[in-house]
Amino acid sequence: MKKFLLASGLLLSALAPVLAQETIDKSKFRQLAQELPTPNTYRSASGAPGHEYWQQRADYNIKAELNDDNQSLTGSETITYTNLSPDVLTYLWVQLDQNIFEKNSMTSLTRTNSVPARAPFSTAEALAEQTFDGGYKIKSVKDANGKALPYTINFTMMRIDLPQPLRPKQSVKFSIDWTNLINDQKKQGGRGGYEFFPEDGNYEYQMAQWFPRMAVYDDVNGWQHKQFLGTGEFALPFGDYKVSLTVPADHVVASTGELQNEDVLTSTQRNRLAQAKKANKPVLIVTPEEALKAEKSKAKGKKTWTFVAKDVRDFAWASSRKFIWDAMNVNYAGKNTLAMSYYPKEGNPLWGQYSTEVVAHTIKVYSKFTIDYPYPVAISVHGAVGGMEYPMISFNGGRPEKDGSYTERTKYGMISVIIHEVGHNFFPMIINSDERQWTWMDEGLNTFVQYLAEQEWQRDYPSSRGEARNMTTYMKMDKAMQQPIMTNSESISQLGNNAYGKPATALNILRETVLGRKLFDYAFKEYARRWAFKHPMPADFFRTMEDASGTDLDWFWRGWFYTTDYVEQELTGVKWYSVDTKNPQVENTRKREEINAAPLSISQQRNLQEIPKTLLDTKPELKDFYNNYDPLAVTPESQATYQKYVQSLSPEEKAILEKGLNFYEVGLRNNGGLVMPVVMQMTFSDGTNQIVRIPAEIWRYNEQEVTKVFVTEKPVVSFVLDPFQETADIDMSNNAYPARMAPSRFELFKQQPQGVTPNPLQQQMQRQQQTRPQGNQ
Repeated sequence: MKKFLLASGLLLSALAPVLAQETIDKSKFRQLAQELPTPNTYRSASGAPGHEYWQQRADYNIKAELNDDNQSLTGSETITYTNLSPDVLTYLWVQLDQNIFEKNSMTSLTRTNSVPARAPFSTAEALAEQTFDGGYKIKSVKDANGKALPYTINFTMMRIDLPQPLRPKQSVKFSIDWTNLINDQKKQGGRGGYEFFPEDGNYEYQMAQWFPRMAVYDDVNGWQHKQFLGTGEFALPFGDYKVSLTVPADHVVASTGELQNEDVLTSTQRNRLAQAKKANKPVLIVTPEEALKAEKSKAKGKKTWTFVAKDVRDFAWASSRKFIWDAMNVNYAGKNTLAMSYYPKEGNPLWGQYSTEVVAHTIKVYSKFTIDYPYPVAISVHGAVGGMEYPMISFNGGRPEKDGSYTERTKYGMISVIIHEVGHNFFPMIINSDERQWTWMDEGLNTFVQYLAEQEWQRDYPSSRGEARNMTTYMKMDKAMQQPIMTNSESISQLGNNAYGKPATALNILRETVLGRKLFDYAFKEYARRWAFKHPMPADFFRTMEDASGTDLDWFWRGWFYTTDYVEQELTGVKWYSVDTKNPQVENTRKREEINAAPLSISQQRNLQEIPKTLLDTKPELKDFYNNYDPLAVTPESQATYQKYVQSLSPEEKAILEKGLNFYEVGLRNNGGLVMPVVMQMTFSDGTNQIVRIPAEIWRYNEQEVTKVFVTEKPVVSFVLDPFQETADIDMSNNAYPARMAPSRFELFKQQPQGVTPNPLQQQMQRQQQTRPQGNQ
């Protein structure tokens, strides 16, 4: 233990050094001014829409017919495009996402692959499926008078040349007729497609990105016409939709919007639907028995279902005779929303028990953290698509085994994907970010709120993303295998970690460790309020979070979003100091105890054995005063000196002297490059502990290594950095003083014959079968 004299007016903190300009330029705390666009009248410095903010509008009237015999679609749409920009437009860009299924699509041409020496038939089949020709066959593009408009198709983008410029505040109306084959989702993949059920010979169709759609024209990018390669999803303007869908007469259709002609339902189904609109638990509108009957009968006629949707940025639907349909009312903030689920019998028992309840739960939690859900319906559909979102409707996976059993992973995977995809109604369907460019703005923000919703579903819900400790494996990977979050969607090698997990983790850390829940929740809700039904960009999010929280977060955005740095804080050492009381009775006793407690050196130990007597032992006449002098004895002189010292102190100085404070100089090192707050836990000798939270600005003068003095009344027996693993520190082995040994285990096993192990629910079902009373033999 080291001692020091605490003199009056002692300054414990060092003066900040004057930084050279080149150091400032490299500082992790420098402002983001160079990276963010300059504020203007369209987007303000606060992160709010500017007073001259504008966005385009596209309204649709669509008629489409589904052919269940050859799995194709024929469609005709009329688009009314309104130019609300200050610019004159001479052409329009339309997205043709279905063209990724053309034989020579850019997606197919740029996909890398190889042929192995030995391969199963499934591999050869997958390679052969690249010849599937599912792109749009554009039959015509015409103006409002039926005159053909010139157009040019560039892979997944189509430019329509206008006969005359479209000026500000003007609208243009044109039509597109097309047909296309629908992709087999299990073979060709994609955001939508069909699933064939060989057991009963029926199809389920999940129709997504199925019609030519207007691209976004905005104040940041102009036309957003980056090619769709399969990852960067889409950017779309808002508008009103009227869609008429002609399908086999016994099909049930789930869709964006509200059904306009309920006469497509039986009177019994209409009564059930009316009941569901008032129910607080799911009501079956199409029962399993009715769906099973439809599977077998396969009607030959057709019906047209008409839906209307207001202020949406896209439109999707699903159709099948296999659908079971249930619904319930969700009331939040006085507004009613109809939560609904559509699923084939293969989805039960999971879907009938959970899906609609999860939809309702999602609407409530997301509304609490963002804005009140504005739409009349929210739908979850089960089919081949594992997870995909559109306004008011989502496609979700999670299928039990054929015997009705399922694993815990299947159950929670299904609940999580429904929360995630229904949650996408908020990000990006309402808070309408540009997914083609910035995947993290919808997936990352949505995954974060998904984590909040999961934790409100069940205590200790097994969330795979959100917790800081779940991100450390990715963040400790070779930087060559990572890209910054601020990377274009189509250029990310690990989309799940980069665009979902890392930004969700960053936001959770921002909420729990940097800002605190109160400041964060207010700012996050303000971002949602400001940009609902608008087109936000990254700078709008960054600036709003700073503006509404009153906190400079440029260091946080820079580290987490613009670099691949990681968190790795190290506790390098601790020096313990206490105050010299100057009291000889106290200090001399302490020194004597230290001397007595000090171990004898190896020479001293051996000399006691090998030197029975010293010279002074045999000739005591050689001893003098100093041979009996005790330098630690308390003398009248030392007592008088102490009393004089005490009398010179002020009452405040006496209090500090008598308090017996402990001063711990703790060394901290930032090994990962990503500056973060320091969270320190001190455990005292009486077993109690204290958490000290230090803002990240502690690193502002030295980003690699600092010291921090902690002053305590009780002695500290241990220090631990990040005790709750809340900063995503990738190496916890150097976070404790004294150092701790990390426990680990290895497994001994005996090789067993290969076979399929029943899941826990199947095992329970087998036990119940074995204990069930047997009938008469």
